[in-house]
Amino acid sequence: MFLKHLTAFNFKSYSQVEINLHSKLNCFVGDNGQGKTNLLDIIYYLSICKSAFNPIDTQNIKHSEDFFILQGQYDRDEKEENIFCAVKQSEGKVFKRNGKEYPRLADHVGLLPIVIISPADLALITEGSEERRKYVNSVIAQFDRMYLEELIRYNRILAQRNKLLKDIAERGGYSDDLFEILDSQLAMMGETIHHKRKDFVEKLIPIFQKYYTAISGKGERVELVYQSHLDGENYNVQLVNSFAKDRMLQFTSVGIHKDDLTLMLNDHPIKKEGSQGQQKTYLIALKLAQFEFMLNISKVKPILLLDDIFDKLDVSRVENFIKLVSDDSFGQIFITDTNKNRLNEILDKLHSGYKLFKVDSGLVEEIAVKD
Repeated sequence: MFLKHLTAFNFKSYSQVEINLHSKLNCFVGDNGQGKTNLLDIIYYLSICKSAFNPIDTQNIKHSEDFFILQGQYDRDEKEENIFCAVKQSEGKVFKRNGKEYPRLADHVGLLPIVIISPADLALITEGSEERRKYVNSVIAQFDRMYLEELIRYNRILAQRNKLLKDIAERGGYSDDLFEILDSQLAMMGETIHHKRKDFVEKLIPIFQKYYTAISGKGERVELVYQSHLDGENYNVQLVNSFAKDRMLQFTSVGIHKDDLTLMLNDHPIKKEGSQGQQKTYLIALKLAQFEFMLNISKVKPILLLDDIFDKLDVSRVENFIKLVSDDSFGQIFITDTNKNRLNEILDKLHSGYKLFKVDSGLVEEIAVKD
């Protein structure tokens, strides 16, 4: 699978952009703030139905405009797929596949698998558990459509339970029967989501460790530790036992909405122990493991977006990474960089067909091609 042609109007810094793309490697070079990352975000949006960096759709509309349009022409299993997206102020979002509008955006997610590696990934290490839950959810949702629906239902019932807890604090009185129903539903869906998350992490760990070792070239030990209340006693029992505490807090204090993924390096949290280079290697290995995991399930090579990933990596780690992605197991790749000389050196080592584009003030110019 690969993206052949890309068109966008009024998306972030772009009034209009139209590009014919290479089926293997596409590189965008330019100074910071010229729009390179926005190009990758357009491609991400066409796969996931939202921006990788700003989930509020209308905030991705170019300033002074009231809409944006994205179009992508793909080759998928030797069949052409035309994807169209439009967002207009106050009118919501329209997503179409081959001219037919999706009744639900969730029906599109997974059709065009994608993996992005960017500086924003550092939040997985530095920020709270919500960032890591979002990551796990975003990966599983690309290959398991039922997971996303189960998660939406879980969050809806959780919101209902939390509202009731607040109502009790404000007005007093409550129905045991209603909480029993909500707890039963939360437990049923929570157990399903927990099982899928746990299975995903267990399968991801050995792939992740393989990539980390290949990039670092060292004997550093890495581990992913999935933590959940549901690893303990029955979830329904936990909800009942925590009811008094939840009434006081006015929210549900136990459940899969509190899950976390601890990122470990040499038996310590990488947030505390890892250097900048180690942290970046960790995140790249995690995303490459995600790529292989999704490929094994879907048998479709995800598009790989690499946004400014070479900064803070030493020469040996960059070379090891290049060896990995030049393998035939990877499909179409997009790379951004501010350093044209470094990018040229990388292209020379890849021995792959490519297109090189210069990005300057929202204008994209093809400056080199190799078939």
